[in-house]
Amino acid sequence: MKTPGFTAEALEILKQKKGGKYNIIEIDPSYEPSEMETRLIYGIEFVQKRNTAIPCFENLENIVTDVKHLPDEARRDMILAMLSLKYTQSNSVCYVSNGQVIGVGAGQQSRIHCTRLAGDKADIWYIKQHPRVLNLKFKQEVGRPERDNAIDLFVRNNATEYELNILNDVLKEVPERLSESDKEKWLNNLKNVTLGSDAFFLFRDNIDRASKSGVKYIVQPGGSVRDDIVINSCNEYGITMVMTGLRLFHH
Repeated sequence: MKTPGFTAEALEILKQKKGGKYNIIEIDPSYEPSEMETRLIYGIEFVQKRNTAIPCFENLENIVTDVKHLPDEARRDMILAMLSLKYTQSNSVCYVSNGQVIGVGAGQQSRIHCTRLAGDKADIWYIKQHPRVLNLKFKQEVGRPERDNAIDLFVRNNATEYELNILNDVLKEVPERLSESDKEKWLNNLKNVTLGSDAFFLFRDNIDRASKSGVKYIVQPGGSVRDDIVINSCNEYGITMVMTGLRLFHH
């Protein structure tokens, strides 16, 4: 099998995975999509300009809260959140910690649903780093996918009895699961999280929920008639918020 754009060594590695059943496609590096995008939905034609905006540090100059402190790490995480949101189905919210996306809520019907969904994912991500989780003893023959699934079941509140029985199949012994008090105490250590939103926040409930997951920095377009309410709620929590004026909707 020969194909331009791949070295012989890379193709040999691919052949060893999934029996070598890959479709190798080379993208034309000179291709440029048209400036205008068109979609036909139930006989109605929608036309809009393609989103060519590239989030950059210049977008982070409008700090609207009392707290103006915005370290380089937070600026980096804001850019990562914005880039993630640009390509995530709207409505969407993104939590980032130390250069890593830890929770995304996408395609929801309201902003608070995005914030809750992404916040729950961020919480689970951090709870999985609890010492009791890291010290789980797996049976030798258990593979990585089964380990990941077992860890997820171990930390969740909504696992069914059938699912929890799976733990007996993969663990040498099943320790006592984390209580709500254990989780809450552990989550108090989650700090300096950055939250990004692809459009403005309408209500303060988003800020209240975000604060529970260690959010210290927020980046959002702004432009709501209730911006003052959202800003005041950030001030209550000592959160630094940047308004970019850049909507990142993706439909």
